[in-house]
Amino acid sequence: MYKNILKMKVFHQLRKYATSNARRRVVVTGLGVVSPLGCGTKLAWNNLLKGHCGIVSLQGEEYFKLPCKVAGLIPTQEGDDVIKALSKSNLRSMAPATCLALLATSEALKDAQWIPESDEDKENTGVALGMGMIDLKDVCDTNDALKLGYNKVSPFFVPRILPNMAAGHISIKYGLRGPNHAVSTACATGAHSIGDAFRFIRNGDADVMVCGGAESCISPLAIAGFCRLRALSTAFNDAPEQASRPFDRKRDGFVMGEGAAVLILEEFEHAVKRNAKMYAEILGYGLSGDASHITTPREDGTGAVLSMSRALRDSNIDKEQITYINAHATSTPVGDGIESTAIKSLFQKHSTNISVSSTKGAHGHLLGAAGNLEAVFTVLTCHHGILPPTLNLDDAVDDLNYVSKVSKPWQAEKRIALKNSFGFGGTNATLCIAQL
Repeated sequence: MYKNILKMKVFHQLRKYATSNARRRVVVTGLGVVSPLGCGTKLAWNNLLKGHCGIVSLQGEEYFKLPCKVAGLIPTQEGDDVIKALSKSNLRSMAPATCLALLATSEALKDAQWIPESDEDKENTGVALGMGMIDLKDVCDTNDALKLGYNKVSPFFVPRILPNMAAGHISIKYGLRGPNHAVSTACATGAHSIGDAFRFIRNGDADVMVCGGAESCISPLAIAGFCRLRALSTAFNDAPEQASRPFDRKRDGFVMGEGAAVLILEEFEHAVKRNAKMYAEILGYGLSGDASHITTPREDGTGAVLSMSRALRDSNIDKEQITYINAHATSTPVGDGIESTAIKSLFQKHSTNISVSSTKGAHGHLLGAAGNLEAVFTVLTCHHGILPPTLNLDDAVDDLNYVSKVSKPWQAEKRIALKNSFGFGGTNATLCIAQL
């Protein structure tokens, strides 16, 4: 009897995949954010539009001797959700990034009003969520513990540092048995996670996906390592809110940030049937490799051009339909200029009609959680028709149409945007997101 039921179940699943449209539409129905701009999507979005900055001075003697003394830290106060998420009991078995991912996921699922209970719904809901770096402090602390004795090493040490454990914990907590996927592509992690989740749904592997990224790796060792790469800002230690300045001539490096952002992606008809709220639609996804250098993009921007053009092709739209780009721009002297070059190279004359902004001036660079946090802001930009500002943009590197310092209305017949994310190793991702 059980075998017959199982055969029928498999048959119906195969029939569903065989008869489904390979180009199923994918929409965003839920959002969750834990960031330097605040905990909660609405708070973070409103703070972004108001021009608030979550970059602060790093406290502690261990940071005083380092060249960079600023970072984008999650604001906390006793008793709030972040403090509860980072409790000693949770940190015993989970990395801080995993705790933040669970918190953002809880908000996103509630926002989507999707807590699957039936076996069918759980089997058709998956997770695609990763992180860019493990917590180096955990490794150092565990190494110190080992010096005191083998039994001092936590049995949870290895699970804590595995990049896929945030996805694993989310899947376990909610019983999600669809695709369980983790991406770790440096600073493109979050965007790749969303793009992969988009394709899982479009190809019929799932109806709903929990996707995004999480990062919590700010420590003296991590700061020191990036400083040795000459990647971090060091010129604004006395004015942290001015340190991250994408596209500005005084930019001197990025500012590390921490947090998590989760999106609930859903097949359009599935969302319609349950009368779900829809923020925006994911139209396409493009990827590329620079094949050039471990940290620096190609000078001519061809890696970014390939990523953006492939996203446009996947979306089946003309480049003239794009009127906003949420840039990767991290505030590094080299990277921002190359992205600007890529935009001009791809869009030519139309580039003057495209508004460009990087929200990293407000929250810093969240590494593996950068692309997904900024994708959340891009989704909300499409939904509300308000372009978020680029803070500290006093003297732009060129004549692109930057959204500088203050937000402004997005005037377009249909709002369609690109979201760029690029990572060390020359890995690039672009999402195409549109107003519904």
